[in-house]
Amino acid sequence: MATAVAMLFGLIVLDVVTYVVVSRSQIQQVDSALDRAHQPVEQLAASTQLSDRLIIPQVAPGLFVAIIGQSGEVEYSTATTERDGDDDNIDVLGDDDNIDVLAVERHPGAQTVPTISGGEMRIRVDRIRRGSALIIGESLHEVNETRKNLLGVLIGGSAFAIAIASALAWWLLRAGLTPLRRVEASAAAITDSALADQRVPGADTRTEVGRLATTLNEMLDRLELSSNEREQSLEELRVSEARMRRFVADASHELRTPIAATSAYAELFEHGARDRPDDLERAMTGIRAETGRMAELVDDLLLLARLDENRPLDDDHVDMTELVLQSIDAARALEPDRVVRPHIGGVLAVVGDPLRLRQVVDNLLANVRAHTPSSALCDVTLTEIGEHVLLEVADSGPGVQDYQLDHLFDRFYRVDDARTRTSGGSGLGLSIVHAIIEAHGGAMTASNNDPHGLIVTVQLPRAEPEPTS
Repeated sequence: MATAVAMLFGLIVLDVVTYVVVSRSQIQQVDSALDRAHQPVEQLAASTQLSDRLIIPQVAPGLFVAIIGQSGEVEYSTATTERDGDDDNIDVLGDDDNIDVLAVERHPGAQTVPTISGGEMRIRVDRIRRGSALIIGESLHEVNETRKNLLGVLIGGSAFAIAIASALAWWLLRAGLTPLRRVEASAAAITDSALADQRVPGADTRTEVGRLATTLNEMLDRLELSSNEREQSLEELRVSEARMRRFVADASHELRTPIAATSAYAELFEHGARDRPDDLERAMTGIRAETGRMAELVDDLLLLARLDENRPLDDDHVDMTELVLQSIDAARALEPDRVVRPHIGGVLAVVGDPLRLRQVVDNLLANVRAHTPSSALCDVTLTEIGEHVLLEVADSGPGVQDYQLDHLFDRFYRVDDARTRTSGGSGLGLSIVHAIIEAHGGAMTASNNDPHGLIVTVQLPRAEPEPTS
């Protein structure tokens, strides 16, 4: 009797939990469908072309879509069709007084509202252009029917299970108690720190308890894998957070110096420089120089942000041979005393953004100018290896330490921390190059030159030759 009562109570709890979980799962599925349909429907609804709105039922089949004007009038409305046997039941919202758009918007997320036919509909309300409201909904008729059927199945199944279980309870308890105690003892000894070492004994698919032990062991395997993945994700999150904090701190530090200098020049102007031509020219020149530094830094940060967001780049057919030679000519004009030797392995092309790829070569040559004396040689090599185009910029300067090679592409990283912000640059040049190359599907490495100097290697996918007309 006690066993039957306990089983009845357990089944009731299980039925309630199952009903609640299934109901919530169905509602979540409906909400997910509304979320997936929202973006394409919003784009069509925001259009002023009538033809765009006419295809809304094709983009969101089976969904109710309405557009409510700012003054409450219905600009557009469609219906959602439910299949019920051989009949079609059209379930729509009523006039605009059936739903208070402002009230719904005060409670973000999808909500359930009544319909004309006495049913329920799950809707999502969002504001679009010129204050209009977009309503996307899906009828809950099938969900409610499923709930009713599920409730009947749960009640009938529970009653049947209690009847069968009561008849077999005594035998099952006697036959299964001993091995279950062993399973219980083993399971109780398992802790989070010992998942890799603890497993339930008695795994045997020929018996109920053996299958239970097998299932528990499989569950422990999954828990161990999940625990390891969670630890790895947490570690990656900590590293990412530390990198972001450092990035923000470095960016703030970079901006602080030109801001302070600009403020000082402004104070000089306020303290009488306006009446002294020499001081006035000095203040204006300084302000222009510092604001230029700030603008350059902000442009670099914006470019990195765009690349981090994976914004699409141009996919033109780029002649890398011509691009590299042009960049070398510009570098020779900027520093005539330096010897820059090109080594070109033919006419090579890639697919990408020509402006960004030119920026890559210019930044690599600028890095050579900034960190090596003018007497140091610079070799620029462009070759083809398999399906890739290889660009190497090598110099005979002082080079860097081996441990610094892994950090050259980090943002705001400087090989020499003692350098001033003015002489040392912002530390974003190679970071921008690295981000651009990754956005083009390429790779970038740095290594020390022999006997001294630095080699930066860029690898990009080779483009197929353009068809000749």
